[in-house]
Amino acid sequence: MSSPTPDVEVRRSRRRRRTVSAYRDGEQIVVLIPATMSKRDEATWVADMVARIERQERRKLRSDDDLVARAAKLNDTYLGGLAVPASVRWVTNQNARWGSCTPGDRTIRLSDRLQKMPAWVVDYVLVHELAHLLEAGHTPEFWAWVDRYPRAEKAKGYLEGYSSAARLEPPPGVEDEP
Repeated sequence: MSSPTPDVEVRRSRRRRRTVSAYRDGEQIVVLIPATMSKRDEATWVADMVARIERQERRKLRSDDDLVARAAKLNDTYLGGLAVPASVRWVTNQNARWGSCTPGDRTIRLSDRLQKMPAWVVDYVLVHELAHLLEAGHTPEFWAWVDRYPRAEKAKGYLEGYSSAARLEPPPGVEDEP
């Protein structure tokens, strides 16, 4: 399965003589090159730098196996080993939720949108979903299990802030790009 071609912005600089660099800015990859570089060299360097950024990002992503191991550790540490899932995996089809749990078949799914978030936020979502294996609804008992995770409130605030920021309109005078 190939990934979609990323949005790339090339910025030429008169001050830059020989070096080429690149970084991710939101959904876009920005490549910085010398102003004097030929179009042919530009195309070669852009392809190389985009591939380099994508390799770095793939290395940083957590695997399903990492997620299973992390869930087991969190279960032992905060839930007394009582919440044993049948499976824990990343999914790409959850855009309205951070995670979900089906207590009947003991499966947990986490949105791949969490991949680039701090580990303690992912841990919170895992603890939340693991707690559903002990208490299906969002009852006071459920929240007592979740609150055993010491960074629960901080993680909830992080996710609320992230969700709010994602819905913000651009400030007045800033054009929203298509």
